[in-house]
Amino acid sequence: MRLMVTLLALAGVGYAGLYMYYDAGLARATEARLSELGLDAARVESLEFSPLAPLLTEAEVSATVTYSSFKADVTLHVDGHPLFTDELSLGLDGLKGLSLEIGPAGEGQR
Repeated sequence: MRLMVTLLALAGVGYAGLYMYYDAGLARATEARLSELGLDAARVESLEFSPLAPLLTEAEVSATVTYSSFKADVTLHVDGHPLFTDELSLGLDGLKGLSLEIGPAGEGQR
């Protein structure tokens, strides 16, 4: 029983590390792809993907991207994996929402 609990704990720690690496790797790849498109100042605020996405080489990802005072929610199709494959391709599937913040920079909405 102790062995089973230890193995489950190790698997959980390993998966948590893989999940965090997948999130960081996709954020870097998305920012690099946006930079290739001429949007050097664009930043990825958050990524949303299924819990099984870090285990697969193909996934649908929802990203919140900011560029200056614009914020967009986009859907990306990911082919490859930041850790398991040499090549990672990101395809823009759709724009879900676009918003513009008006006001002094850095204050955000109140």
